[in-house]
Amino acid sequence: MSQLSERRGFHMDQSELLCKKGCGFFGNTAWHGLCSKCWREENQKSRQKQIQEDWELAAILQKESYTSRHQRAQSTITPFRHFVERQTKEVRTFAEKQTKEVIRFFTSYTKLPPKRDLHPVVTQPWPSIDTDHNTQEFIDFLKPLKSGREIFKKCLAFTKSMVYKRHLGVDELSECVQDFYQNVSEYLHAQFEGPSDDIESIMDKVEKYMMIRLYEEVFCPDTTDDEKNDLTIQKRIKALHWVTIEMLCVPVDEDIPEVSDSVVEAIIDVNEIDSKRVPKDKLACITRCSKHILKAIKSTKKEAGSADDFLPTLIYIMLKANPPRLFSNIQYITRFCNPSRLLTGEDAYYFTNLCCAVAFIEKIDGQSLNLCSEDFELYISGQASPQQPQAIETSVASLGNTALSKAHERLNLLTELGVQQEQVMEGAQKLESDLIDWTDGVEHEVQEHMHRFSSETPEPITAPGTSAIDYDVAENVGSDLLPPPLQPQVFDG
Repeated sequence: MSQLSERRGFHMDQSELLCKKGCGFFGNTAWHGLCSKCWREENQKSRQKQIQEDWELAAILQKESYTSRHQRAQSTITPFRHFVERQTKEVRTFAEKQTKEVIRFFTSYTKLPPKRDLHPVVTQPWPSIDTDHNTQEFIDFLKPLKSGREIFKKCLAFTKSMVYKRHLGVDELSECVQDFYQNVSEYLHAQFEGPSDDIESIMDKVEKYMMIRLYEEVFCPDTTDDEKNDLTIQKRIKALHWVTIEMLCVPVDEDIPEVSDSVVEAIIDVNEIDSKRVPKDKLACITRCSKHILKAIKSTKKEAGSADDFLPTLIYIMLKANPPRLFSNIQYITRFCNPSRLLTGEDAYYFTNLCCAVAFIEKIDGQSLNLCSEDFELYISGQASPQQPQAIETSVASLGNTALSKAHERLNLLTELGVQQEQVMEGAQKLESDLIDWTDGVEHEVQEHMHRFSSETPEPITAPGTSAIDYDVAENVGSDLLPPPLQPQVFDG
């Protein structure tokens, strides 16, 4: 099976990443190539159209239902109709009279305070709540702002209201969050007089506060197929483990230590996406990964990489990393990220490239890897590998012989090691015996010397009533080298 002589390249034009409507913002595959702004507009138009159609259908059904009921009523008129109508009117009149009398009785003896006095407004600098670290951080950030208290009230009320919307689908929840982002942004532009960068920083804090509180409810909800798609992509990437740098035409040389370090850092960053809760933090991981990829390309080519270099390298990094819950994280960013961040900037650019890389992995074929379809199917099914491109069914015998020969080699090696081990054990036992004999011989020799020394030394002979020390003194007095002993002298007083 031969490889193809021509291959489909990884050319990625800048225009392919932009919105299909030509608004100049970055598009997204999840939004059918539209940006977040155009997607919301199209979605709202379709929703309004659907609502209008539902209203028209409801009016038609109501009219038909009324006509049918009226016809049935006309066909079943009885002589008692006037009697029933008269009785009903009398009962209604009596009930209204009794109701007025009861109201007059209670209002004449009960004086209620005005409605505005029932719940007097108590001005507090901040709502008294049991705050966690995230909430306290958000409050500390908003305190210096003039409208900070109002922003906090809006965010707190919205997050509490989301608890009662669990029955809604994830698309409806996303629409609610996006509408809230838009309302807060419009409020800030109307009330806040600072630069736009300050407004963006406030929106970042709003997003962080909200999404940390709502993360468990909106990330990979049970009402979606996100978990199923995660497993599908994960299995797909595992099946493509054999894809090499040469197949993808990746301009990266991992033999260079600096390039290898950048590749490792990129893999770490892309795997860190799942550990973050805030969409902005997840985008930051994608941006860091992309910058490490560009650094690896530059270290290899000694020049800045292009878009045609970046995309295949990103695909290669994704195949090596196989990030956990990749589809869920992309959907989470798409649904609940601040929409302005996905329109322009490096975060939007790198996120769009990541979506393109995932779409390419899902639709990868033999032509994109310079392989014929037969080889590609064998490789992806695990029946063969690029290093040994033969089917398992045709190579079972050779693989069995190879395994048997390796088993014999290892068995012989184990036998030799066993013989060597026995020799070592014998030498160790002999050494232990020699050490014991040497220790016993030294101890015996020491005992003999001590016994011989004690037998050769004569015992001193002492007179009765004297001690050995007196004997020594008497012996020393006789020596000519010593002075005469001192004689006692009489002191006459």
